[in-house]
Amino acid sequence: MEKALQEEFISIIREELVPAMGCTEPIALAYAAARGREVLGCEPEKITARCSGNMIKNVRCVTIPNSGGLTGIETACILGAVAGEASAGMEVLERAGDRDRARTRELLEKGCCSVEFLDSEIPLHFIVCMSAAGHTVEVEVRHTHTNVVSVVRDGEAVFEKAKELAEKGCSTDRSRLTLEAIKAFADEVELASVRDVYERQIRYNMDIAYEGISGDYGIGIGRVIRGSYADGVVTRMKAFAAAASEARMGGCDMPVIINSGSGNQGIASSVPVIVYAREKNIPTERLYRALVFSSLLTIYQKEFIGKLSAFCGAVSASCASAAAITYMAGGTLAQIKATIDNTLANIPGIICDGAKISCAAKIASSLDASMMAHYLAMQDKEYEAYTGILKEDAGETISCVGYIGKVGMHQTDKEIIKMMLE
Repeated sequence: MEKALQEEFISIIREELVPAMGCTEPIALAYAAARGREVLGCEPEKITARCSGNMIKNVRCVTIPNSGGLTGIETACILGAVAGEASAGMEVLERAGDRDRARTRELLEKGCCSVEFLDSEIPLHFIVCMSAAGHTVEVEVRHTHTNVVSVVRDGEAVFEKAKELAEKGCSTDRSRLTLEAIKAFADEVELASVRDVYERQIRYNMDIAYEGISGDYGIGIGRVIRGSYADGVVTRMKAFAAAASEARMGGCDMPVIINSGSGNQGIASSVPVIVYAREKNIPTERLYRALVFSSLLTIYQKEFIGKLSAFCGAVSASCASAAAITYMAGGTLAQIKATIDNTLANIPGIICDGAKISCAAKIASSLDASMMAHYLAMQDKEYEAYTGILKEDAGETISCVGYIGKVGMHQTDKEIIKMMLE
């Protein structure tokens, strides 16, 4: 594999696999509010958050970390403005303390923040407007969670991103991602160049998985799965991944390493692979290569779907996990492709109805389906091309499913948001 392409893939991994606290949509709002306060120079007296439908959908039901159990767009914006540190990126609320939480509650009671619907064709799009002492600031974010495209103070732009970068949403080139290239990279990459990324991913994502299993979050799905299903590696994979998601959605302030802007996808594309490797005593180097494979395959799938849509990202990430397990177990490229096709022949229709604790159940269900796909593939069983939406090649199937998620389910997304707002 040529050196330049390896460097591109390393850059993609480092751009995408970053730490974040809590659900990434409210954290993105908190980040924008923190940026706005820096420019405003004081605590805002009034905040207005203008949000696209997908932003509203994904913030509505999750507990915001370090908020003291609070939810909602208003909380995210106020806490970000009161206590956020923009320099911390997606860990913007890491240092929020008791005094900040008390001030946030006080401003919430005063109605400091209001929310408006932003009619935008960009799923991830919002503008945080704030004012104080006769001055105003607007921070606009598009496409990705920290992609600030403009900051305007008193009607004058103090920051404006170049149009090409603003609309792209990322700084790395993903156009050369293919299934074959991803496998070649996973096989050949010098692990020293990415080891720190995956050491942190293992540590962070397994720490929150253990917290979810032992702590009091949501309905305790991880413990229920472990106690109700036959003991085995798939049961533990599902239990720990679901528990990590439930803790995250339930307001746990521990960070996770995200993928494609999503903590749930970061969890679903890593925790099952780690659990499988530990259960099967897979060498560490092989585990790291499998995590590289899973990370890039998740990103590759999401390039077709987009950051936010009506298509549940647990499907893409769980599909990547199972394909990585096929890779880790010594499967051929044909068996890896079969794992992907077998998964996408089964569960491409799970809808995203917003971020919430039941995302954990969707991860568990998706892993159940994707591991069945893995076991079928390892016995050279594969659904034939052109049955349903399956294509001749797994890469074509991925692009087809991506088109359905991004374009075909566009109206579905609108109807889901409409129902939630009603």
